[in-house]
Amino acid sequence: MEDDDVPRKVYRVNSLNSHQNQMLKNVVTIQIITGSYERELHGIAASILHDKEISHNNDSLVNFSDSFLFNAHSSAIKCLAISPLFSKDGSPSEKIILASGGTDERVNLYHLSTSTTRDGDQMKLSIPTLAGLKILENPKNRELGSLVHHSSSVTALYFPTQSKLLSAAEDNTIAITRTRDWTMLSTIKAPIPKATGRPSGDTAPPGDAPCGVNDFAVHPSMKLMISVGKGERCMRLWNLITGKKAGVLTFERDLLQKIGEGKWGSGEGRKVKWNVEGNEFVVSFERGAVVFGMDSKPKCHILPSPRTKLHHIHYIPLNCGKSNDLKSDVLAVSTEDGRILFYSSTASRVSETDQSQPEQTNYLCQPICQLGGNQSGLTGRIKVFEVLEIPGTCLTSVRFVVITASSNGFIRLWGLTGEELSLIDTPATNEISPNEGSHDEQEISTNNAQDQKEPQPCQVGQLLGTYETGRRITCLKAFIMPDITKEIVEELNSEFADEFSGFEAITDDGQNGQYKT
Repeated sequence: MEDDDVPRKVYRVNSLNSHQNQMLKNVVTIQIITGSYERELHGIAASILHDKEISHNNDSLVNFSDSFLFNAHSSAIKCLAISPLFSKDGSPSEKIILASGGTDERVNLYHLSTSTTRDGDQMKLSIPTLAGLKILENPKNRELGSLVHHSSSVTALYFPTQSKLLSAAEDNTIAITRTRDWTMLSTIKAPIPKATGRPSGDTAPPGDAPCGVNDFAVHPSMKLMISVGKGERCMRLWNLITGKKAGVLTFERDLLQKIGEGKWGSGEGRKVKWNVEGNEFVVSFERGAVVFGMDSKPKCHILPSPRTKLHHIHYIPLNCGKSNDLKSDVLAVSTEDGRILFYSSTASRVSETDQSQPEQTNYLCQPICQLGGNQSGLTGRIKVFEVLEIPGTCLTSVRFVVITASSNGFIRLWGLTGEELSLIDTPATNEISPNEGSHDEQEISTNNAQDQKEPQPCQVGQLLGTYETGRRITCLKAFIMPDITKEIVEELNSEFADEFSGFEAITDDGQNGQYKT
């Protein structure tokens, strides 16, 4: 074969003009990590333009690129956790630790770099590919090893600090590991629930009841922890100073009925989460959720309308903006029908007819607003989501980015403004008081006249971009990557000064990514 007949690629160096340099200054890069049933950890870098003038071009709001792909586990991945981005003194960390847990009883550990690799000039380490997607690989992303501290599927992971890792599994244990040498310091053992006549389910062997820790949440003071488990209609409080049980709170039958857990329901908590200030926490069930105060008494309960399953919960802090009116947290809940509902447990619920009456407790909390759903053309379940605050923006621009992951493999990025979230000051109307009639009468009236009695929440959020992974996503984590520095660029270019570094594949006729023979 002659040299002219050999397929070849021609490379050119990308040059930036002043307009492109200005665009790079107004780009926020988010690192998204997903786990799936296909046993893979998929890293995606999403670059978002958040400048007001540039963001009017909806065609270039978000640029997606693959950053890494690890064949992590031998079976499905169930949970992820990332270490804190900032140390105790407030300085950002150059690397973070990613932990993944699956049904293969292992916790895999990875080092991830927090530096960005952006499109343009020398800020790009692009690998040419025949596919249409870009691959921006960072050589600092590498595997550390595996931990085998459990004898069953790992269900939850959490980094309370950079020096500790907590992991829970279906063997009813919560392991505390030191990240310096990955030594297991202690193990918290929850009692195995007894079979009480309920069906065993698919997670238990024949004749046994399902067991295992579904989820846990550590108080911001790092002294208290709450856990919920399979087969238990209760939640357990743990003293992290002594490592012993501090108390058990049983879910009453009346409380479970209000959130849709009937006689044949499991009644077990699926997820638990503390708010940022640590003065309340929420426990989610299959079709509802209950918000508790520090006294462990129910403040309100959540029951979406129409009735649907809940998958993920998250608190959004609103006490860090320019407006002094936003002083509370908003609770976000994802549903089976493709919605994220926003609730506020701090809004005033005093009776409008008699102001002298005390504030109601354990009332039905109404959603303030919603994101997605049929109004946005989305009906698939939102398995998990993350909410990130965009730094350096005011309340009139995009303040929060909501990253949603569906079981069909789609990742969507939504933009929320401060004005939309300021709707928490608007009190909900047409509530159903828990004191009006019996529970059965309320349930019948709610099912028959939900559309007339319950106000429809307003639609918020703007769809910024969509990415299809082609995998069945089970878990997701995300963080905002700081701007890449000149020293990091020079270091990366010196290590990878080959034909792929800072170049873009083109053909002789100027078409990208095509071979010419």
